[in-house]
Amino acid sequence: MKLGDGRDVTSGGLTGRVYASAPPRDSRSGSRRTYVLLHGIGVSHRYFARLHRELASEADVYTFDLPGFGDAPRPGRQVAVGEYAAFVKSVLADAGVRSCVVIGHSMGTQYAVELALQEPGLVAGLVLMGPVVDSTRKSVPLQALALTRDAMFSESLSSNAIVFRDYFRAGPRWYLTQLPVMMGYPLDSRIQGVSQPVLVMRGSSDPVGRRPWCERLAALAQQGSFAEVPGAGHVLQHTATQATAAAISGWVRAADGFGVSA
Repeated sequence: MKLGDGRDVTSGGLTGRVYASAPPRDSRSGSRRTYVLLHGIGVSHRYFARLHRELASEADVYTFDLPGFGDAPRPGRQVAVGEYAAFVKSVLADAGVRSCVVIGHSMGTQYAVELALQEPGLVAGLVLMGPVVDSTRKSVPLQALALTRDAMFSESLSSNAIVFRDYFRAGPRWYLTQLPVMMGYPLDSRIQGVSQPVLVMRGSSDPVGRRPWCERLAALAQQGSFAEVPGAGHVLQHTATQATAAAISGWVRAADGFGVSA
């Protein structure tokens, strides 16, 4: 499930791909919200396609294939979380985005937090879906077991097809290159420095982003909230798209002082 309007973008020696549902810069009204969607390790924009289209009915939406994933070429070296955040920041600046809500999923939550810390004037709020890595379960075998349980018991056939096809395209070498970056990122300490409103979300059947971990992150954030989508697994944006979009939109509308137009 692909979005058809992608274009290659390059910054800092990295090349990715962005899929935008937004009018040209000089024709924007300034009244629409702007959402930025950041995927996790091994995958691509494809598992965000349903949520992208759902949110695009009311907002401008930018969804990425980050360098090394999806249709984007692999970098020749390991890329740090902060470098990915700087890449996204540069691409959004070139697109004329001045304020946005950043939605990260899985490892994408790490990029989202780092972007908020790097550029607080750009990021009006954060949505962290299925965040990783739970500091009480910070081992590769435990993460692999949780992902296996999720795929077997909590996901749809179409969700698994998208995710595992993307894993295959990324390849084990690049996945394993970036895996230590994901495992080493201290999300629970970094989120404490985020001054913007934060919504931590999970599917109620997600064995990766478990409820105690997500509630802890929401409590650690300076302006944290927690939401749960009933019956959904880790890839809630694909399997429970309407409920996920409604929770995000409702949270943004309820928050005071959001300046999230492009």
